[in-house]
Amino acid sequence: MKLLKTYLFSLATFVMISVPGHAESVLNQILSSGVLKAGTTGDFYPFSKRDTATNSYEGYDIDILKELAKDLDVEIEFVATTWATLVNGITADKYHVTGSASIKASRMKASGFSDPYTAVVTKAYTTNDKIDRFNGWDSINKSDVKVATTLGTSFETQVDNWFTNAEITKVAAPARGYQEVLVGRSDVFVTSNIEGGTLLVKYPQLREIPVDAPRSPVPLAMLLPQSDQVWINFVNSWIKIKEARGFFAATAAKYGPVSYTHLTLPTKA
Repeated sequence: MKLLKTYLFSLATFVMISVPGHAESVLNQILSSGVLKAGTTGDFYPFSKRDTATNSYEGYDIDILKELAKDLDVEIEFVATTWATLVNGITADKYHVTGSASIKASRMKASGFSDPYTAVVTKAYTTNDKIDRFNGWDSINKSDVKVATTLGTSFETQVDNWFTNAEITKVAAPARGYQEVLVGRSDVFVTSNIEGGTLLVKYPQLREIPVDAPRSPVPLAMLLPQSDQVWINFVNSWIKIKEARGFFAATAAKYGPVSYTHLTLPTKA
């Protein structure tokens, strides 16, 4: 561990002197203040879950961000955010980094990304009493089907594009689309295979809708300030080190449905 911290300190020094404008880097701010500020939604288990009673967080992302702070030898401060304001928090300097977010063009216009370290695909879910109505993606795209989604997520965009004939309900965080299905106000929700697997265990009344293949394979990465190449370089180098040492695979194994699969994304969208 001491050797790793020595290496990371040397790495931080190297990236700060090798990129113009390094004095203004977020990396300098973190090391000077002794605090890494991380934005997280707390509503996407097993990635990030907030305990409202203690205002604490747990999950795959949380473990990763804590490890990053530990290797930087600084404290970690989790900053609550929502999917709709995730990018805004980066651009407004409310936090230095976020937990896992899908890499997509709308976010890349304003925010930078780290290298990806895991991946997800999208699946569709309903309840036991409605599962017989659905068989394939086309069976969802009908006028008598109600689909729920959460504002600001990648799944909102997918629902808008895929289910133009369905009735779509959009809820704002901390509400979630799957909750609309659980209480019977909607018929279907879509989410990642990772969150979906967790929800199937937690709520036995949910069922995965059979389809030919999942959709929208996408890598996940941390959001970072777009113009701060020093900080981006540091985080990317840190990811490579931790991957080589098995950290991401071991962390994923703790959370069951999380798959360490960023190198083996399905090819069918």
